[in-house]
Amino acid sequence: MQLSFSFIIPVYNRPNEIEELLQSFTKLEGATEFEIVIVEDGSTDSSKHIVSNYNSQLNISYFFKENSGPGASRNFGMQKAKGNYFIILDSDCILPKEYLNEVEKNLKTKYVDCFGGPDAAGASFSNLQKAINFSMTSFITTGGIRGNKNSVDKFQPRSFNMGLSKKAFEATKGFGRIHPGEDPDLSIRLWRLDFETAFFESAYVYHKRRISWSKFYTQVNKFGMVRPILNKWHPSTKKVTYWFPTVFVLSVVFSVLLSFINVLLPLYLILGYYGFAFITALLQTKNIVVAFQSLIAVTIQFFGYGIGFLKSTFFIGALNRNPEQQFPKLFFKHK
Repeated sequence: MQLSFSFIIPVYNRPNEIEELLQSFTKLEGATEFEIVIVEDGSTDSSKHIVSNYNSQLNISYFFKENSGPGASRNFGMQKAKGNYFIILDSDCILPKEYLNEVEKNLKTKYVDCFGGPDAAGASFSNLQKAINFSMTSFITTGGIRGNKNSVDKFQPRSFNMGLSKKAFEATKGFGRIHPGEDPDLSIRLWRLDFETAFFESAYVYHKRRISWSKFYTQVNKFGMVRPILNKWHPSTKKVTYWFPTVFVLSVVFSVLLSFINVLLPLYLILGYYGFAFITALLQTKNIVVAFQSLIAVTIQFFGYGIGFLKSTFFIGALNRNPEQQFPKLFFKHK
């Protein structure tokens, strides 16, 4: 099968990110031709002027639509694209020069209709960005599910760096209205239709999250709330590991309470974990400031996700509430 690639990139009020991403496109190696489809999702701060600066260097199509969320914008872009294989990126990503060559090499070695790649921290990232990247990708926090091919039995690609064939898109109709969580939902629906997903370890992107500690908490809290909804929609995908952040949060609370009656072992175990996390982050990043900030990121990630998961499990699992009525902010209205 002759592959023709279309990059699908939704953007919302982030023209500076598009500037960096498009600049990285100009440095891609290889002879493979590709198109770029930019979908402006109802932005008030348009990136159209940035895109126009690259029209002479890159094959770009630009579309503006009413705001309906990233999932609908990706679907819109895939409907407009001319290629037979779509590569979906977030606007805050930067491509290494060998990215497309690595994607094509992996697909030619073992073709799949959907793949995901990992994210990495670039040298230019701030210490906070590096700390959050460590927390989001490390095996000791997420089990490596965002970037370790040996960590899960079936890899669920994430839409910041995802490939999807036109055939698979047409069969599934693409992403649903939930956000976040639209990418694992799509993966599960692909499996039901006997499409394979795979992890391409060498096809990484630099994921330059524009984020603060408060925004990071909000993000992971939503991740936690989404998972019980996905479990309700797709019961066969439930795993005990999804409870780990909640168990960690409860363990921290009880270990502190127990320390007041001089039962210290649980607290020592928690402190031991943080010590291990600090050493792991220090060895990985070679930066003591990032290592300390990684402890903050790990704490926010566990508490944000764990509390969100517990809250959603109570309302969606125990009380059997309608997900969209209970958590309307997790759903976009498609237009």
